[in-house]
Amino acid sequence: MHDVWPALFVADESRAEEALEALRAGTVIAPLASGGHVRRGASFLLVLENGRVLGSGETTAEAALKSMGDNALDIITAWHYDYMSKNPLNVKFVKEYQSVAGGRNPDFFSIGGYDGMHAIYEALKKTNGKTDAEALVAAAKGMKWESPRGPMMIDPETRDVVQNVYIRRVEKVDGELVNVPFATIPMVKDPAGERRKTGQK
Repeated sequence: MHDVWPALFVADESRAEEALEALRAGTVIAPLASGGHVRRGASFLLVLENGRVLGSGETTAEAALKSMGDNALDIITAWHYDYMSKNPLNVKFVKEYQSVAGGRNPDFFSIGGYDGMHAIYEALKKTNGKTDAEALVAAAKGMKWESPRGPMMIDPETRDVVQNVYIRRVEKVDGELVNVPFATIPMVKDPAGERRKTGQK
């Protein structure tokens, strides 16, 4: 395994590309932020020989895909939300979101706000409106609900979110580049939270 750390906010990814050319890596894990940095990072695909690029959801965010072009095809990412999900709750959420956002699709910030407000609302119902920290934390522990992103739970021991993680591949659908989910890892717990429970580092 080799690490390559290109400079942030610099429009020159030649160092990473040269390293990948030398490595002829079969798989590259690209934890890239969206935007211009990803646009240049997509050139990883041109460097690899029969290889593939893996990343987290930001790597192929909708705005990034528009600037990456066909270089993005076949990038595989893991993420907790995708507006392309056919979950009926999500279909309704996307339609209503688009109606108030000028046609823009929701993203992980949008669903984060939606679920955050849901959790706060339900916690306040349990506390009868009490807003002190201890009461709200206690009310949120173990909370479960159905979200447009899928089933959600607040781990009662770590207070971390437990949620599905969706594996997506960039494909062209009706002429547009989109992330197409093809597998689901159900109810993933934060590994760091699990280690904290057992006292591991």
